[in-house]
Amino acid sequence: MTHPELRPRPPSPLVEAADERFGAHGVRLLLKRDDLVHPELPGNKWRKLAPNLRAAMETGHDRLATFGGAYSNHLRATAAAGRLLGLETVGIVRGDELAGRPLNDSLARCAADGMRLHFVTRSEYRRKAEPRTLARLLASAGATGAYVVPEGGSNALALTGCAELGRELRGMSEVVAVACGTGGTLAGLAAGLAPGQRALGVPVLAGGFLGAEIRSLQTLAFGGPAGDWTLAEGFDHGGYARIPPALDAFAADFESRHGVPVERIYVAKLLWALHALTASAAFPPGTTLTAVITGAP
Repeated sequence: MTHPELRPRPPSPLVEAADERFGAHGVRLLLKRDDLVHPELPGNKWRKLAPNLRAAMETGHDRLATFGGAYSNHLRATAAAGRLLGLETVGIVRGDELAGRPLNDSLARCAADGMRLHFVTRSEYRRKAEPRTLARLLASAGATGAYVVPEGGSNALALTGCAELGRELRGMSEVVAVACGTGGTLAGLAAGLAPGQRALGVPVLAGGFLGAEIRSLQTLAFGGPAGDWTLAEGFDHGGYARIPPALDAFAADFESRHGVPVERIYVAKLLWALHALTASAAFPPGTTLTAVITGAP
């Protein structure tokens, strides 16, 4: 992407986080500060959106339509990108019951950046991948003919952007861990890593559905499986956007120890999982572990 407002700053910094909770088990912790790659489109949002934005502009589209829940970081990033590029944006939001309520901080930020929000029923939203349902949703949102970016920004183009993240980390550690929503970042990251490195995904939603999604995305993007990846389930803390007091306290403590802002919905769950896995001896002594900081608070 050559537009001056969207010029990224990769590669993002890789810094060591000296932490006795990891060091006591012989594990070295590194932080890939992808939250610093762009001031308004941090981390995986930049990496997934940039190829799609390029494709939209090259095909003459002046309007983007995408999907997300009430706390979607992807919606926020798409709205910001639209403002910076002068593109109209439409956000199709899960939950028609939200239409008559005051906007939360996340959706208010989308609206302030010019995104037109269209609320739909949860049953319709679940069927958005069906061609007829998608066409109906776009029509009802006044977005027929828009360039469509899928929920979370995860598609074959997005994976090419996330593979670059993996290439930036080649040879830096044995395990590279990232929080997962739709699985696109992990799918691309794994493809970009070198042989002998493993990508570890920490799902922030329960359900056990991500494995199939990641395999499907890799087939679309690369023609088949790519790289070594695994999932660490059970660290969703009750579901997406659920931040129990213990998780919030853990994140605040990590911020105090390391001076790194910890986004609560994704990054806090990632770091909590890595701490718990390290304490349970999931990583052999001598392991260098990289946590990808995908977003800012």
